[in-house]
Amino acid sequence: MSTNREEESKEMNNYSGENNNMIENDSTKKVLEQLGFDEWFQNRSDQLTGENFSVARIIEVNKNNYKVCDGQHDIFAELTGKFMFNIENSIDYPTVGDWVVVQCFDDFSMATIHDILPRKSLLKRKDPGKAVEFQLIAANIDYAFIMQSVDSNFDLNRLERYLVMANESKIQPIVVLSKTDLISSEELAEINEKIERFKNKYLFLPISNVDGDGINTLKNELNSGKTYCLLGSSGVGKTTLLNNLLGENKFDVNEVREKDDKGRHTTTKRQLVILESGNIFIDTPGMRELGNFAVDTGIEETFNEIDSFARQCRFTDCTHTNEESCAVMAAVEEGIIDGDSYNNFLKLKKESAHYEMSYLDKRRKDKAFGKQLKNYKKTMRKK
Repeated sequence: MSTNREEESKEMNNYSGENNNMIENDSTKKVLEQLGFDEWFQNRSDQLTGENFSVARIIEVNKNNYKVCDGQHDIFAELTGKFMFNIENSIDYPTVGDWVVVQCFDDFSMATIHDILPRKSLLKRKDPGKAVEFQLIAANIDYAFIMQSVDSNFDLNRLERYLVMANESKIQPIVVLSKTDLISSEELAEINEKIERFKNKYLFLPISNVDGDGINTLKNELNSGKTYCLLGSSGVGKTTLLNNLLGENKFDVNEVREKDDKGRHTTTKRQLVILESGNIFIDTPGMRELGNFAVDTGIEETFNEIDSFARQCRFTDCTHTNEESCAVMAAVEEGIIDGDSYNNFLKLKKESAHYEMSYLDKRRKDKAFGKQLKNYKKTMRKK
């Protein structure tokens, strides 16, 4: 009789332990889902995590470390030596929005990053300056809010550059036209005429952070659990919009300079925040220089009208500049394709090809140098 009771007790304890683990796993899963951790990431994390290892999302990138969140703790983290050793180029580094495998220490006061989960998307641009290298902006973005103010900052060519960047990463662009309180309804109507050719592909949301016009419409477009990235030049109102969505002035805002209507960098680092509504936002520093390369897919998607005519050209390698029977040039002459858009298309294609060639040449030289270094080390070991 007592044996049966002991066995019963063991079974109950085992069941209780299993049940507690299930509750703990469900609880962990729920808080991670609030950070955007869905089934896609779950399926790709099972083999990377285990005892003493868990997943967390990078919410801030600093000069010498990262801040990660596991849904319950914000933890400062550093890369392991093994991780650093295996890095071959800038894309291998973690960035804000990444899901990483971490090991936590000292009651979640610090952590080490051991691996990066596969990315759904990665926003990147050419590193500003002379270096031909990628600069990471953010990872695992669902929607990109491309912000342009409707005052002197408004520029269709720059907008197309941002669209190329987002489309290359398979991120859904949404264009936000800010500072509508600074122009008249007639001036806004003129801008609407200029963007008419984009409206069948992208959602445009005019807003004013000052009087609140359009803010509720923008909020209604947000999807809970999805990650949004704010992109645009300094001074267009990205941080002010984020404060409005948060319902508090959590982040500092700088005034735009009157002499040139340019903003100073309010946001100096990329950071991820979660709204009460469940939306996830990543704010990024303003970009005065926006170079793209290795973006053939993004260019085709952004300039799909030009791409459709390009398929009708006589020559498959047509450059659309001086060839006979070029369907693209004919469409430009007939006014079917916008002339400014065509010129920007050619400029972006040429720029992308130039930077990509320089980047590949740099990679070849880096690999050759790496081989020389390994051979040198082998030689030194033999001596």
